[in-house]
Amino acid sequence: MSYDIIVIGGGIAGVSVAAELSGEASVLLLEAERSLAYHASGRSAAMFLPFYGNRVVRNLNEASADHHMNADGGVLRPRPFLSVAPEAKTDHLDRATAELGLTPMAPEDALKLLPILDADWLVAAATTNQAWELDTDLLIQNYRRRLLANGGQIETAARVDGMTRTDGTWHVSWQGGDARAPEVVNAAGAWADPVAAMAGLAPLGLQPHRRSMAQLAAPGERDVTDWPFVEEVDESWYARPDAGRWIVSPADEDPVDPGDAWADDMVLAEGLARYQDAVTVEVTKPLTTWAGLRTIAPDRTLVVGPDPRMAGVWWSAGQAGYGFQTAPAVSRLLAAQMQGRTPDLDSETVTALGVERLI
Repeated sequence: MSYDIIVIGGGIAGVSVAAELSGEASVLLLEAERSLAYHASGRSAAMFLPFYGNRVVRNLNEASADHHMNADGGVLRPRPFLSVAPEAKTDHLDRATAELGLTPMAPEDALKLLPILDADWLVAAATTNQAWELDTDLLIQNYRRRLLANGGQIETAARVDGMTRTDGTWHVSWQGGDARAPEVVNAAGAWADPVAAMAGLAPLGLQPHRRSMAQLAAPGERDVTDWPFVEEVDESWYARPDAGRWIVSPADEDPVDPGDAWADDMVLAEGLARYQDAVTVEVTKPLTTWAGLRTIAPDRTLVVGPDPRMAGVWWSAGQAGYGFQTAPAVSRLLAAQMQGRTPDLDSETVTALGVERLI
């Protein structure tokens, strides 16, 4: 089959850009697994924190906010953000408060917001209401529905195993199928560099990292519905409510090979121990654990745009854990570039995202 564009990768990066492109082009979305959003996107912390990330990421967050709040009824639910610190980290919290635009909060008020915090451990806190829980599954499904409504095609269980370019057309193959298109988008997440290699391109240095999570019963059988997203400053750990239960992450970021990630028991145990130091309720055995992959460029900035080394190759990769936050802005940018329109982002941000910086 022939298409205008083939998008490789069915996480949030691939699904969103495929949907954006599908209004003006015939699009095929290829996903290696049997379902969309299986690896990184399906294992996200599911928060929209506009103040997180470097300057470029924050610009993308800002440009994505309206879509998250309003498109298709919105995908956000208010969830306060709380950063806490013991005595040894008060200067770190002062720095983070200034850099992130947080509001200092008295420890006694932080205890009202999150009553399981240990008053003897807690010395300083800061908060903001400019934080939201993001319904990641709904966002994926909204983009998926849009893609299909526009006539786009989705092939799952389609792990790409070959790419060749002949007479201006890319021939992409996978076990059980093949397709042709003049343009290909590499949105393959942890596999973005290996996919590029199939196209004859040297890697950009995108490295997958593991992020582990544990789901616990609600601490002390409390109602956690309105509790905040809480982190120990510098991301020693973070926690948030999840459907009446409580998720804790050691905020690990260990380099791993692309694959089906699993939580590292030792890393998880060490992270839960750090969390235990900060709370009064004893940590119980996790109900379940998992891990996701966050793929990071050397400068921790996303990679979006054309590859100057090879005609017809475009990138949307290196999300570094900011994929859902930035998806609306990133997908609009790439669609504008591919369709010859002026992006709605400033030129400095567009340049900072470009492939050229990593070649």
